[in-house]
Amino acid sequence: MGVSKAALHHVPAGGGTGSTAQTSGMQRTATICETTVGAQGIWMGEVRMAPGAVSGAHHHGVTESAIYVLSGFPEFVYRDGSGEVRIRTKPGDYVFVPPFVPHIESNEHSDVEAVAIIARSSQEAIVENLDSL
Repeated sequence: MGVSKAALHHVPAGGGTGSTAQTSGMQRTATICETTVGAQGIWMGEVRMAPGAVSGAHHHGVTESAIYVLSGFPEFVYRDGSGEVRIRTKPGDYVFVPPFVPHIESNEHSDVEAVAIIARSSQEAIVENLDSL
């Protein structure tokens, strides 16, 4: 039985699924996707990182990712030609991740859980885990 594409869909708090691509050091939950609401062109979900956690290096293939920091103080790390760049964030900040840009999410300097909302330009939850940046 498929999800109706002619209706609005309400996904209550906690109603997402952990059955989505994962990276070490973080827990993603898919909330708006094909399996939950029948989405075809967008993927949206949540990521949580425990205090002191650091994710594995990864990228999201051809998709663009938009991240909204809901709580905590996560850092986003990537390489910019000459070296490592670290974006420090706080609740209310946004981060844009272009396609194919390897990055790491870090909560290593915080004693509180980091929670962020993620939207991607593809319904497919592409995650390419890497050995390093």
